[in-house]
Amino acid sequence: MMFSKDRILTTHVGSLPRNAKLSELLVQREAGEPFDRAEMDREMDVSVRHVIEKQKEAGIDIGNDGEQQRVGFQTYVPQRMSGFAGVSNRRRGIEFENFPELVQLLMKRFPATSKQQNAPEAQDAIRYLDTGPIKSELARAKRINGETGAFKEMFMSAASPGIISSTMLNAYYDSHDAYLDALAAEMRKEYEAIHEAGFLLQIDAPDLAMDRTMMFRDMSDDEFVKQCERNIAAINKGIENIPADRVRLHVCYGNWEGPHVYDIALAKILPALYQCKANYLSIEFANPRHAHEYAAFKEVPLPDHMVLIPGVIETTTNFVEHPQVVARRIEDAVAAVGDRERVIASTDCGFGTFTNREWVIEPAVWLKLKSLREGADIASSKLWGKTAA
Repeated sequence: MMFSKDRILTTHVGSLPRNAKLSELLVQREAGEPFDRAEMDREMDVSVRHVIEKQKEAGIDIGNDGEQQRVGFQTYVPQRMSGFAGVSNRRRGIEFENFPELVQLLMKRFPATSKQQNAPEAQDAIRYLDTGPIKSELARAKRINGETGAFKEMFMSAASPGIISSTMLNAYYDSHDAYLDALAAEMRKEYEAIHEAGFLLQIDAPDLAMDRTMMFRDMSDDEFVKQCERNIAAINKGIENIPADRVRLHVCYGNWEGPHVYDIALAKILPALYQCKANYLSIEFANPRHAHEYAAFKEVPLPDHMVLIPGVIETTTNFVEHPQVVARRIEDAVAAVGDRERVIASTDCGFGTFTNREWVIEPAVWLKLKSLREGADIASSKLWGKTAA
């Protein structure tokens, strides 16, 4: 596992802003429209290099390619699998129905985005066709990281079976459980490719919190926890050949600027999250609706083998957190865990969850990451009683 004996390490959740040209090409590819593959490769090289260099400048310890090579954090999956077709009638979150003004605001702010509510559905048996695309992503990230000398450790994200199942709905399998099992078996190929390339695997699983207000909003909290346990069992099936100390689990409540008044309490789902065979747990805490929930670890303590990756930078506003605020949040996380070496400071979520749907302007992203590093240094000086290394 990654431990630091003298300072708080920094990372982020994954996606970073994409430039306009790359965004256009990614949307064209997703829509099945003709695009210039050579131009795509050039733009990906430029974009990946740009975000890796910017992360290095900001002082990020554990970085990635910014998901520049994907149209969305989970909607890229149908491009790599057979069996998907048509359009899913994905259920909107309850707050989007109860606050129609929020939908109107989003439509004005993001008039042309990639597929999110209208992704394809599973209409046949799904099969992961080719690990070529993920291996290409990994090779580009590794090559450019080597050329820039940015990171000693890199991570690569991949969608959980649960979030795939609630985005690309099931129209083929006899049951939701059967669909989850099929997804776990097929996504295992991607998970293992990431591990075999020497990257930390991050499983993006907003389904474990966000879907309480979306796909499973008609359930009680207790019923939703049971569904979380089932989704985590699917994750565990997919990662069963990967050591737990090479896996990060990211959980969030949905990366949008909204009321979030229907979100489930963290203490309710923590016992289920602990069942995941991943040693790193990434959860948002800078979100104003959840900033108080470090208290949940007093009720349900973090297991000794796990490292907490708290979000101490918010990802849907252009406010740049002051380093002293970041430091205070990190200190709160350390107090909750009870061990300074088992906390890695991070962001709440990604800054480019979907192509053409960035809440935060790019200059503010880099300032936020810089503040993350500066805040971690301040916290480190207090926690270790000396100037941070």
